Amino acid sequence: MGNVLDTMTALSPHSDIRAGEVLRLRREISRMQRRRSEHPILPLDPALGDLLPDGGLATGVAYTVSSSPSLVLALLGAASRKGHWCAVIGMPTLGVEAAAGFGIDLSRLILVPEPGERWLAVASALTEVVPLIVVQPMSRVTDAEVSRLGARLRDRGTTLLVTESVAMGAWPQSEGRIRLRDPQWHGLGTGWGLLSDCTVTVTAETRRSPRPSSVQVLLPGPQGGVEALPPTVAAPVPLRPDRDVAAAVDHTTERPTADRPSADHASVDRRSVDHLSWAVAG
Repeated sequence: MGNVLDTMTALSPHSDIRAGEVLRLRREISRMQRRRSEHPILPLDPALGDLLPDGGLATGVAYTVSSSPSLVLALLGAASRKGHWCAVIGMPTLGVEAAAGFGIDLSRLILVPEPGERWLAVASALTEVVPLIVVQPMSRVTDAEVSRLGARLRDRGTTLLVTESVAMGAWPQSEGRIRLRDPQWHGLGTGWGLLSDCTVTVTAETRRSPRPSSVQVLLPGPQGGVEALPPTVAAPVPLRPDRDVAAAVDHTTERPTADRPSADHASVDRRSVDHLSWAVAG
């Protein structure tokens, strides 16, 4: 255990400043009494439960995931709430407040925001003590390095989530891909409003289930975390302006009489059409 944290301290460019924090982490991690995971699956949030074959992340393997911070935090949330330690490597813009909004226990979260070129060494060291790790690669890796890290994942029962990039592509020997697409933000009107939530489609495909599966969720939802998409209310069928509106006007307006000239009747018809058109649009 001490060797792992000593390695992390040596890799940090500000080791003197962070020495006290590393000592605190040493005491906290020593309480975990880390052993090989006895659980073959790490849980996912119920909103994402239909994505993967067993309803969660397999242990001892690596997944390629979109680099979206929201998706990363959503994948960590359920495991953290179950008491598992998590680590995030190489994502300096990841917000701690946002992590808390996804239900992540900050007292069991290790952040290594800027590991530099030694990111792979940090990830390898953390497999000894952390069951769920996210890493954003800083450089390309060789096949031999991937194989060595894969062996450590299997030996310790650790799950690795590797963010995808244009330069790196998918992680070699990946168990599967989890991607986020089609974000649609809500809350803004015409020049006014506040962003409230975002509807996204999350898609997964794995070696066991190569046919992609998808779920639509709010990510983030109004409360800041991942939420199941609420049932949609069926929209009213719009009237067809060529026939339905004309028929409705013909049915609801008075016929011209001797006391009401046809010109006035035309005015009544126009007001009725305008009123119905406004009501349908509303």
